[in-house]
Parts: sequence; structure tokens; C-alpha cells
Amino acid sequence: MSSTQFDGDIDSFVSYLKSNRGLSANTLKAYRADLTACLHLFELRGVTDLNEITLDDLRSWMAVESRDHARSSMARKTVAVRGFFAWAYEHGLTTTDPAATLMTPSIPSTLPAVLTESQAEQLLDVAEHAVATNQYKDDGGAAAAPGSGKAAGKTADKSADTVNRSEAPARADKRDNARVTAESQRNAAILELLYATGIRVAELVSMDIVDVDFSNRTIKVTGKGNKQRVVPFGLPAQRALETWLEQGRPVLARTATDAVKSRAANALFLGARGGRIDQRIARDIVHRAAREAGVPDISPHALRHSAATHMLDGGADLREVQEMLGHFSLKTTQRYTHVSIEQLKNRYGQAFPRA
Repeated sequence: MSSTQFDGDIDSFVSYLKSNRGLSANTLKAYRADLTACLHLFELRGVTDLNEITLDDLRSWMAVESRDHARSSMARKTVAVRGFFAWAYEHGLTTTDPAATLMTPSIPSTLPAVLTESQAEQLLDVAEHAVATNQYKDDGGAAAAPGSGKAAGKTADKSADTVNRSEAPARADKRDNARVTAESQRNAAILELLYATGIRVAELVSMDIVDVDFSNRTIKVTGKGNKQRVVPFGLPAQRALETWLEQGRPVLARTATDAVKSRAANALFLGARGGRIDQRIARDIVHRAAREAGVPDISPHALRHSAATHMLDGGADLREVQEMLGHFSLKTTQRYTHVSIEQLKNRYGQAFPRA
């Protein structure tokens, strides 16, 4: 990321947002990058004072940026720049607010991609089958020490090197089998929880074990702006989570170094090396599961869309879905009613004789 002479002002603005707006770390990072790129462009044009920047300059910046960025990205960049200059004006850094009338690019309304209920069932069934297929009983015990008990006399002359060479591959295979089983159990639990609750992938990877309440079958979710909500989940998700926590998680936790283990001690989901799982791995799990199940390629966010749509199809109230998803605005949740209507129209066209 390029640095500018305005970095101090950007830092102050981001700190203000962090303290007063409660925005997520990812949003703050994106805003910082947007502002740095914008002001760096003006710096290249010879601007040395924020007061030199005009509305026409900002429109020119938007024209340059829109060549390489989608409208959704431009909308975010515009919000960041408009917020920055409003803050700068309020705090006396500028004598005017040149971005006050800067228009946000309109974003075309598109229906979110969703699975049908049968496709969602198929996806989760395949994940459950993978657990059964890869099931490996890890008793955690060591192989019986050679030379012990009645056989001591017969094995006393066998060299330790020979024993180690013969047992090492077996131990390695045992560890690999246990790890494969553990990862299958983790993947099934992730898929079940994403679909059962409609949570975001960022919310999933940040969850701790204590956030799961098995007695009430609910999870505590920390969403955007550090806002917390409680979301219920069903019996299949409970079973998958219990299997993962009781059998799979201890296996992956054993692979971690002490430093990694201490940082991930409370994490609900772990990666292959025992650390807290990251979003990229969680996304890969969903994409790979979709391929293996033979359903349309989806992201974790598409599972969120699917959960919301299926709840509405089942008769859930719109505000209940809004609460479950953690939407600030009911307008955001209303998109899913459009999906349900589109699916109804498709089914009507296929099934009704006078469609």
C-alpha cells in the first residue's frame, strides 16, 4: 500500500471510526486502503493540502477508479471518501466538505444464489457420509512395548533400531488416518452450522467453544460492529458439533505447537495445524463439498442465503429471519422474499397446467 503525506489524517479518521462507529477490522482496513489510494492519486497530481480538493477532483477520481472496479467496490470507496471529508470538515481540517454531494454509484439489485432444499439436504448428506467413510478409531494408546511380559525373553535380542523402523510407518499411518477423520468431522460440523444458523463465515471462524450452548441448542454470534445475537440450531448440527468437539478437535489440537495451541485454546474450529481456522479454509470446505455433492458451486454466503430463503419458505416471519441473520435493516432481509417469490413462480410454471 502506498503511503501519502495525508497518512496521519487517515489514521485519525480510522481511529475515530473504530471508537465511534464500531466497524469491523475488515471494514476499517478496506476504508484505509480506499482513502490511501484516493489521496495518493491527488498527491501525484500535485495536491499538498486537503483544501485544494474539489468535487470535480473527486468525480475525476471516481472515473479513474471505476475503470478497474465493480460498482459494489466503488460504492464502498465513495462511502469511505465521503465519510472522511465530512469528518475532516467537522474537525476543522478543511474549510468545506467537497464530498457532501458526491453520489454513490447505484448497485443493480440481483437475487442471491441459493440451493433448493433438496440440494441443501444432498450437500449435508454427502458431508455426513464422508465422516462415516473416513471414520477411524483413535484409541490414543501406544503400541505395546516390545520385550514386555512373557515374551520378554524372545524379543530381548531384537535391536531397538529394527523395532523403530518397523513401527514408524504404522504410527504415521495411524496419525494420518486420525487426521483425515478429524477433518471430515470438522467439515461436516461447519456445513451443518452454516446452514442451520445462516451465520457469516467471519462469524463462524471467530467463534469460541463457550459460544455454543448445547442445553438450549443456541450459539452466541458476534457480528458486524461487534453486535451480539443468539441464534438457534437444530439436532443434526448438534450431533455434528458434538462429534467434532469430542472426537475430531482433540486430534487436530495435538498437531499444534505450544504457541499456536495457546492462541487457539478456545477456538471452536481448528485448521490442520491446530490453529484457529481461517476464512479461506472455511470457504474451500464449502466449495469442495458442493463439488462432491454434485450441487451448484456455492460459497458460505450462499448457504446463508439458502438458510434464510428456506426459513421464509417454511413460514418464518421476516423479522425473525432478520434477527437470525443479524441484519441492521429489514430492507436487506426482504431480498429473500424476492428469492422465494421467484422460486414460487418457477414451481408454478412447471406444475400448473394453465401457467
